[in-house]
Amino acid sequence: MENTSYSYKIAKKALDMGAIRLSPEKPFCWASGYYMPIYNDNRTLLGDPEARTMIAKAFVEILGKLDFDPENIAGTSTAGIPHATTLADMLKKPLTYIRSSSKDHGLQNQIEGLGRARGYDGKRVLLIEDLISTGKSSIAAVKAIQAADGIVPYCLAIFSYGTDQGKEAFASLDPKCTPLCILDYNYIIPIARETGYIKPEQEAMLLEWSASPFTWGEKHGWKKEES
Repeated sequence: MENTSYSYKIAKKALDMGAIRLSPEKPFCWASGYYMPIYNDNRTLLGDPEARTMIAKAFVEILGKLDFDPENIAGTSTAGIPHATTLADMLKKPLTYIRSSSKDHGLQNQIEGLGRARGYDGKRVLLIEDLISTGKSSIAAVKAIQAADGIVPYCLAIFSYGTDQGKEAFASLDPKCTPLCILDYNYIIPIARETGYIKPEQEAMLLEWSASPFTWGEKHGWKKEES
C-alpha cells in the first residue's frame, strides 16, 4: 500500500457506503468457493462524485511520489475504466482500456482507444485497477499492454487484499510492473474498529485472515463450496 493524504477519507467512505464489507461471523462466499470475512465492491463508490475525485487525486499523489509521468492511462475492463477515465481527464492524458480478451468480431481489439496505431509505440502507460486479489486479471492486462509495445512499470489500484498469490503474480513479471494501492486490508481493519464498524473482539479474527486467507474459512467451520 502507498499511503496518501486521501487514504483515510477513502477508507471511511468505502466502509460507510458498503464498498468494503467486513463480516467475520457470517463470511461471504467468493466466486472461488472460499468463505472470506471481507467483500470488496468498489463499483459502489461510483455513485459518489466526491469519492471518485478523491480516488483520482490519490492516484495523482502516488504518481508524484514515484516521479512517473505516464503518456497513456489504461483501465482494466470493466471496473478500472471509470477511475482511469477520471484520472485521464484530470491529467489531460489519452485513455485506453484493456479487455480480458480480444473481441471475437469486428477489429478483434483487446485494447480500445488506440485508434489506427493499434499499439502504444513504446509509450509509458499507467494501468489502473479497482481491486487486486490474486492478481490474475491485472497480470493479463499488463501483458496485453506489453504485447502492444507499451511500457507499464506501475499498476495502481484502489484496494488490495494483500494475498501472497497477488504478490507472487506481480513478482513473476518480466519486465516488472509494481502494484501500488490506495488501501489494503490491514489498513482498513483499525479504521473499521475506530469508527465502530466492527467490535474490538472481531479485530483479532479479521487480522487472522490476512495471515492465511485460503485456510481461514475452514478453520472457523466454513468449508469451501465445490462447484
